[in-house]
Amino acid sequence: MKDFLKFTLATVVGIILSSIVIFFIGAIIFFGVVASSEKEVKVKPNSVMFLDLNGKLEERTEDNPFKQFVGEDFATYGLDDILSSIKKAKENENIKGIYIQAKALGASYASLQEIRNALVDFKKSGKFIVAYSDNYTQKLYYLSSVADKVLLNPKGVIEWKGLAAEPMFYKDLLKKVGVEMQIFRVGTYKSAVEPFIATEMSPANREQVSEYIGSIWNQILTDVSTSRKLSKDSLNAYADRMLMFYPSEKSVKCGLADSLIYKSGVRDYLKKLTKTGKDDDLAVLNLDDMINVKRNVPKDKSGNAIAVYYAFGSIDESTDEGIVSDKVVKDLRELRENKDIKAVVLRVNSPGGSAFGSEQIWNEVKALKKEKTVVVSMGDYAASGGYYISCVADCIVAEPTTLTGSIGIFGMFPNVKGLTDKIGLSFDVVKTNKFSDLGATGRGLNTDEQALIQMTINNGYDTFLSRCAEGRKMSKANIAKIAEGRVWTGEKAKKIGLVDELGGLDKAIEIAAKKVKLKEYTVLSYPEKKDFFSTIFKEKPTHYIESKLMESNFGELYQGFGMIKEAQKLDNLQARVPFDINIK
Repeated sequence: MKDFLKFTLATVVGIILSSIVIFFIGAIIFFGVVASSEKEVKVKPNSVMFLDLNGKLEERTEDNPFKQFVGEDFATYGLDDILSSIKKAKENENIKGIYIQAKALGASYASLQEIRNALVDFKKSGKFIVAYSDNYTQKLYYLSSVADKVLLNPKGVIEWKGLAAEPMFYKDLLKKVGVEMQIFRVGTYKSAVEPFIATEMSPANREQVSEYIGSIWNQILTDVSTSRKLSKDSLNAYADRMLMFYPSEKSVKCGLADSLIYKSGVRDYLKKLTKTGKDDDLAVLNLDDMINVKRNVPKDKSGNAIAVYYAFGSIDESTDEGIVSDKVVKDLRELRENKDIKAVVLRVNSPGGSAFGSEQIWNEVKALKKEKTVVVSMGDYAASGGYYISCVADCIVAEPTTLTGSIGIFGMFPNVKGLTDKIGLSFDVVKTNKFSDLGATGRGLNTDEQALIQMTINNGYDTFLSRCAEGRKMSKANIAKIAEGRVWTGEKAKKIGLVDELGGLDKAIEIAAKKVKLKEYTVLSYPEKKDFFSTIFKEKPTHYIESKLMESNFGELYQGFGMIKEAQKLDNLQARVPFDINIK
């Protein structure tokens, strides 16, 4: 009887718990259906597009059913959504202007430059742009400086101090736990391995970092100088004075801001600009609203299409995020076989990754090029493996602040003997051949093994040079002169022949259309974004929530800790820039 009651109670508890789980999943699915069934947003007269920037910027975003559990502080914006929304706002006669509320945005300068250029184009419509912030970060001030009016809280500040790069080094940390990274590389400037074997930048790395942050800063100065009608010398002088430590009135006097106003007064200011009655509600459209606003343009009936294929993230890392070479190869093959697709714009935003995966994608891009025009549009990064998969294209377009090049190969093999000795582990081996125990846990690589691996690295580098030489129609010797793992900005890369044109995604699409002589066409984005149901059954809620909470707790250190965690899972041969290009 006792066992019967015990089993009955366990069954009842199991049923209750299962019901709770089913209810929980059902609730998520229900709200997902509601969210996915949103209708077209109608734009009221005298509306304002509200660009509330407080989160992280990515190339593309998809609805994640678990994001509600980590709060609004982790807002993620899709660059594609922002750019398309600005274009819609320009075209829609009921939208009178854009209001930027600048809080904090995790983004690289190339993406910010692309948004900024879209805002410059928006201003050609004669509509207003107003920006406000309690405290402008330097990145968001760069973006906001394009506004007709830059508004600042009377007790706020504008961060304007120039750029600095601060890479993190792990050599001493690894030494303390008994791990030694055995490094193999080709390229004087191939600095991705330095954090594991040094405590400071090498002279070559310091040289290249100084050059590319100088190039990026000069671009920032040029853009802000044009918008704010201030000389570059003045802007540099203000950076050296650190105006953020002075009263906010100083920023207005120096011309960085136009007016001081409390946030509560901004709505009334916008009402005046839109001629909205004092007692009437201001019609505001946030980014989610703008995504559901239809464009006021005639539908293309030509049947021609230009495909934009997004390839962003690291190449073949240990997760299915980022650029998965097998999937990209399959997708590009389908585009190659699609007769309605007349040209392909490959949007690359990648620091690189697996050299093997990069080669597979390169091969498929080459096959695609035989059938259709291929234009590459580079985002924040298209370096190392990111450049590998780009180099064969008919034309390469990059932002001036894009980081690219880094033509080089490296490999890392951890020697954990010091760690195993510390914790008292011993190993023995029996083998049939000389190299049967290559990679054994109980020891590091011997001289013969090191020679074999370095030979593989050298061969990989030679192949990389050959791919670039073929794609860029340059001699291997000339490619070698600008390779060596060196990172270049898009501006510099154009001068040395690694890039053809400067601009964003729209420029790349325009070039593709001209090459295939299309006046009318539809732009189609690939791969298709996952719908709500696909996401909910694929995404692991614990993984998503854990990563977001860790990112919140560790802040800028999160990427470094994640890199150490994932390093052991990476392919032995890597074509990538440093794991963390820390530009502040």
